[in-house]
Amino acid sequence: MEPAIILVRPQLGMNIGMVARAMANFGLSDLRLVAPRDGWPNPDAGPPAAGADHVLDAARLFPSVDAALADCALTFATAFRPRDLVKPVVAPRAAAAEIRASGAKAGILFGPERSGLLTDDIVAVQTLVTIPADPAFASLNLAQAVLVLAYEWFLAGEPAVPSGPERVPAPHGELCGLIDQLNEALAARGYFFPPHRTRATQRTLAGILSAARFTSDEVRTLRGVIKALQRAPSG
Repeated sequence: MEPAIILVRPQLGMNIGMVARAMANFGLSDLRLVAPRDGWPNPDAGPPAAGADHVLDAARLFPSVDAALADCALTFATAFRPRDLVKPVVAPRAAAAEIRASGAKAGILFGPERSGLLTDDIVAVQTLVTIPADPAFASLNLAQAVLVLAYEWFLAGEPAVPSGPERVPAPHGELCGLIDQLNEALAARGYFFPPHRTRATQRTLAGILSAARFTSDEVRTLRGVIKALQRAPSG
């Protein structure tokens, strides 16, 4: 199953077009856009796509990162790891191999051209992808980054035959539901203190839950546990 290429707050239509071309070069077509700066559709995307019109025509618009990732069981972000988040970091080849071997739907986030992804964009993502480059000049443009990931996915070939019982992580949307429910339950019990540390604590919890890669059954079980605790008397 091909991964979704998700551009978060892309700034220039021409860059979206070049991304579409890079995707088409390696057999990808699921392009998702989160809050593009200049709106969508964008006429500036057509010429640099160089014939990859089928990718642009099928591109879908989403209001948030979580919405764009909702159906993805494997989630990746091309970003350096922020100091306050503990997440696995892999190279593009390892990410592509995992996507191919799993056979599950994957989503790969790419940040805006100037600033990259924010911590809040990646807090619930499972894995970060870093493209090795010369430290003296390590910055890649958006289309180049997509090209590297698309090439590695193409090169990885067909999914491997599973060697054991299949364990597919829950879609991102289900994970977000668990995170939101836990945050609400903890807030009701006064867990988030002092108030100015609330968001940092929520990020830590989201990181813990995303790293576990719970299955859908496990997410449902945990949500049932939280619901039961919410019903329990507080005193």
